[in-house]
Amino acid sequence: MKKMGIKLFVVSFTLMVYVTGFGFNLKSLDNGKDLPNNAKDKITANVARVDLTPPLEMKFALGGYGDRMNKPAIGVHDKIWAKAVVLKKGNKKYAIITIDILGIPPNVKPQLLKTLSGKGWNEENIMLLPSHSHTSLEMAALNDKNNLNSPQIGKFQPELLSFVISTLSKLVNEVDKNYQEVKIGTGSMLVEGMNRNRRGETGVDKELTITRIDYKTGKPMAVLVNWTAHPTFMSEKDMEVSGGWPGYLQRSLEQKIGKGVTVLYYNGAEGDQSPIGIGGSSHHEKAKKYGVKMSDKAFHVYKNIKTSSKVKFDYTYTTIKLPERKVHPSFMETGGAEYNFTPEALTAVLHVMAPENTGIGSVRIGDLLLVGAPGELTAGLGLQIKSKLKAKGIRNPVIGGLANEWISYILSADQYNHGAGYESSVSFYGDGLGEIIVNGMMDVAIPLVK
Repeated sequence: MKKMGIKLFVVSFTLMVYVTGFGFNLKSLDNGKDLPNNAKDKITANVARVDLTPPLEMKFALGGYGDRMNKPAIGVHDKIWAKAVVLKKGNKKYAIITIDILGIPPNVKPQLLKTLSGKGWNEENIMLLPSHSHTSLEMAALNDKNNLNSPQIGKFQPELLSFVISTLSKLVNEVDKNYQEVKIGTGSMLVEGMNRNRRGETGVDKELTITRIDYKTGKPMAVLVNWTAHPTFMSEKDMEVSGGWPGYLQRSLEQKIGKGVTVLYYNGAEGDQSPIGIGGSSHHEKAKKYGVKMSDKAFHVYKNIKTSSKVKFDYTYTTIKLPERKVHPSFMETGGAEYNFTPEALTAVLHVMAPENTGIGSVRIGDLLLVGAPGELTAGLGLQIKSKLKAKGIRNPVIGGLANEWISYILSADQYNHGAGYESSVSFYGDGLGEIIVNGMMDVAIPLVK
């Protein structure tokens, strides 16, 4: 993702004002108090998937590298998918939606929710989780505030945004019915030699976490896979649509488990995490080998998970005010020079278009506690959150990277000021952003600990 530079900040530039003033506004989401006890205890679920691959006639660009100069995809190597699993207990329901794309600009989720009006969906009970594939849909093409008309950054494409919103809406409507009783369990293992810190720092999240959702008969319904690494085996020269190694992981694990199971992959605090290649004669062969090997690890964890019909289920959500937007001193060393943006020009754009607020959500499903990060959180910060939650008794805390929207890279103060290089130059809220986001993530996670 070295060449993305300024490309990433544009996709986050949609004003999303949820609250005014600093501080947090945690919402209570329990609306099932009047249900019979047996209905409260019963957990049900459904799963669905939809082909998110646009027609090539749409001439859509692939996201991930400015050197592609907004050229359209020339073919489909493997399809990209959006998948949803919805859990329901009493009157409360929650959708986890994984998407085989680079990321989501801030306008996508609000526009999706408009199409779902009156059906019980809101900003609090849907979490969108992109895989961060670098051979999938261009984020800037989905951003209706992108009027820069820059080929390096990517151009807004209204028909592509319409296609994505329509397809995701169909997915949610399809999954929000025919709920079945389920049993759920989560397990994890440490995996060595498959990811690294690309900045040379010590923070590496080696934890692979698998959540198994079975019908009450024991037949598999869905499997959630959390593993932290950039999907960057493909380069700017690869111009066919692909889900990258996460796509191979999902397909391979579905084949291993069989019985019609749906596997949903979501990334973690991948801001400085890269995959470690294990061979292959081409970029796609490298991605395949990596994805298949990770599916082997996931299958090992999956087989040893014990499921239960009695699991804790709840979720929380908050909106937080972001710090003052500012340009990093090293900006011109990376994206500025490459994309012909001066610090003065970027400052003007930031103060007009950068989000002033962001939303953070968390969901508890038995031993799993998933906390969303609205951008690219570095692994060191993610590990801090996971460590604190483990100390409070959560067996399997995970970070949902790039959740719901991309605001920027999210770094510690030390990383921002001294060590993060490229990542710091595309972090647009100063050295206090990491602390504010981590505090917000903990604020939504802690109420779910009990």
